[in-house]
Amino acid sequence: MPIFEYKGLSRDGKNVKGVVDAENLRAARTKLKKDNIFVVDIRDKKKVDPKKKSGARSSAKVGVKELALMTRQLATLIKANIPLVDALTAVSEQVENAALSEAIADCKNMVNEGSPFHKALAKYPNIFTNIYISMVEAGEMSGSLDVILMRLAEFTEAQADLRAKVSSAMTYPIIMMVVTLGLLGFLFVFLIPKMVTVFESAPNLQLPWYTVTLIDASQFVVNYWYLLVGSALILYLLFKNWKSTPAGRNQWDAISLKLPIVGPTVRMVAVSRFTRTLATLLTGGVPMLAALDIVRNVVNNHVLAQAIDEARSNISEGESIAGPLKKSGQFPPIVIHMVNIGEKTGELENMLSQVSDAYDFQVKTKLEGLTSLMGPVVIVMMGFAIGMIVVAVMVPMFEMANIAG
Repeated sequence: MPIFEYKGLSRDGKNVKGVVDAENLRAARTKLKKDNIFVVDIRDKKKVDPKKKSGARSSAKVGVKELALMTRQLATLIKANIPLVDALTAVSEQVENAALSEAIADCKNMVNEGSPFHKALAKYPNIFTNIYISMVEAGEMSGSLDVILMRLAEFTEAQADLRAKVSSAMTYPIIMMVVTLGLLGFLFVFLIPKMVTVFESAPNLQLPWYTVTLIDASQFVVNYWYLLVGSALILYLLFKNWKSTPAGRNQWDAISLKLPIVGPTVRMVAVSRFTRTLATLLTGGVPMLAALDIVRNVVNNHVLAQAIDEARSNISEGESIAGPLKKSGQFPPIVIHMVNIGEKTGELENMLSQVSDAYDFQVKTKLEGLTSLMGPVVIVMMGFAIGMIVVAVMVPMFEMANIAG
């Protein structure tokens, strides 16, 4: 008789796992159901190595735009009254990404065997986020899965656009800095050592202090480059290790919010994510406390996450959301004001969406301004550095010409 390995939840909500022998998969599920175990995952032990399968899922990469497109296609099919299993079959065959196609096909099999759709999605945490799963669960419970999926698609696309704006704004300055460092490295390693040979051919030449300093720096780079590279690597690893600790992450997140120019932009991005995600979850029927528990992981800043945790705690004791957010001191006054109006008028989701739209526009404008500012700044810095090197090299050359003349 086949043996099946299973993972599930007991009646009191605890995680359980084990093996069960049964004639087939359906019989195994029935047997576990009689034992009051809700099956989350069950597989034939001989046919599947769960560890390998899990590893494949954990390393699966699915683009945000691919996920958004799949979600929109699924919403369209369900809205056309196509059964969920058939819709999942069609989408799994349509999706080009192999990992996503495999995940959808597996979810289809689980749904066909009686598992809720959101439980099937939960098997793939690297593809479907907690927000996604919670929204689908709310859609299943309310009977409006097609509407929820369409909102999820719009939300996913908006998040992808925001991420693309941030990445695009950072690309040009980074490229300019890399080019600058590469050019300076070339001058220090190849050009300046050759000029030293030229200067040494004129024994009566008195080099100015800035030329001597430049030559010393060049010789240090040539002779001890491994110390520079090693020191930079060690500092990076120390910083990364410090940032990975709870205390380090909290301190770094606090610093990032206070940095000039960059800090306000970081806060804008976090507030945009907070308001849009919360609006999406509340519109989908997710309870406020559960929504805040999910949203805290979206802002990507421990300081703001702690403020959300405190707000959640106060809300659970009967307070409104505007008061605790204001008390935290981490959210802009306009956000508090709009949330307060939304609570009083019963239009909280709409107000949050408006705030998110406004902040998305501000983020776009701010990033475009930073990009247009960073370009000239980097060019000026590069020109200044190269200009100083040219002066340090050319002044002795003119002196040599005068001596020779």
